[in-house]
Amino acid sequence: VQLQASGGGLVQAGGSLRLSCAASAQTFSNYAMGWFRQAPGKERDFVATINWSGGITYYADSVKGRFTISRDNAKNTVYLQMNSLKPEDTAVYYCAARGGRSYFYTVKSYDYWGQGTQVTVSS
Repeated sequence: VQLQASGGGLVQAGGSLRLSCAASAQTFSNYAMGWFRQAPGKERDFVATINWSGGITYYADSVKGRFTISRDNAKNTVYLQMNSLKPEDTAVYYCAARGGRSYFYTVKSYDYWGQGTQVTVSS
């Protein structure tokens, strides 16, 4: 599975961005999807995950109520809508995929990773 993340950029605090991650998988609905982020000098942290159907989502406490993960299985794409952005959201954002019908929120759970897209939030 190849993943291509896009949609990052520079935004002011309080603004919004929508990240997209396009997957090459033949049967995209066989995969749980996740978003992670990594700030300079820090570990890669969980942001959000969604199960195969989109019926179950789970978020890190730091983004709950501000970010929304969704997927379109017909387009082989997962999205991360980010609202009310804060400077501490600045990081490289990665999408990840893992086979299975549950959802997963640890780095070790995922088998496939995209290349990352930079999100910078200015104060």
